[in-house]
Amino acid sequence: MGTSAGPSANSPSSGTFDTFVWDDHAGVLFDLDGVITPTATIHEQAWAALFADFDYTTADYIASIDGRPRYDGVRTFLTSRGIELPNGDPNDPPGDATISALGNRKNELFNQLLDQRGVAPYPGSLATLELLDRLGVPAAIVSSSKNASTVLRSAGLADRFDVIVDGVVAADEALPGKPAPDAFLLGASRLGVDPARTVVVEDAVSGVAAGAAGGFAVVIGVDRGAGPAALLEHGATFVVDDLDRLLPDAAGLDGSAT
Repeated sequence: MGTSAGPSANSPSSGTFDTFVWDDHAGVLFDLDGVITPTATIHEQAWAALFADFDYTTADYIASIDGRPRYDGVRTFLTSRGIELPNGDPNDPPGDATISALGNRKNELFNQLLDQRGVAPYPGSLATLELLDRLGVPAAIVSSSKNASTVLRSAGLADRFDVIVDGVVAADEALPGKPAPDAFLLGASRLGVDPARTVVVEDAVSGVAAGAAGGFAVVIGVDRGAGPAALLEHGATFVVDDLDRLLPDAAGLDGSAT
């Protein structure tokens, strides 16, 4: 294993790490929003606009929405408010009469914000991808979002990944959303790697839970607001505040951080 890390030794507050060697692993599966790109912030702003009349807070995003497929996020949030709506149809026009209509409205809001602002990858995540390229470790995107390809293009990463398992693929394959591990397992299969030798990188509670449920070798939690305790509780092997904490320059070593 490329890590002997325990949760207490790897929390952002401690600032210390046991050795992590990326090329001890067969591959790496990255979530997109909040891990590779700061689009989780744009998603959250779109959700906040969608649910502005329901006393929506950031805590709702973390508890009910973050990492889940869009319609599941709508349904989970409404359930938290004691509201029931018919599922409707994915082809429903954006609106508020059905779960699908609300989800489609959220998607419309997200794309408007993305067009206005654009997005760039986190520098530490981009440096990690470049390190994996040098080490010959294959990487894939596993995202609940149906906008993954659009986000990757906006971030200049359209050609970076040979394997992308996103919300479109999940719908085509009838996969359950995170915290079920199915999307990560499909990502590993398409990448041609054994889950038991593969790393999952996630920022969402539902995502680290999915990685843990899939029997992956290491589940790295990236804390973008969920909090180290919640990520560890739901299955993260350890938590960092940014992937630059695991880059060689952090320790002066080739391929590891201490």
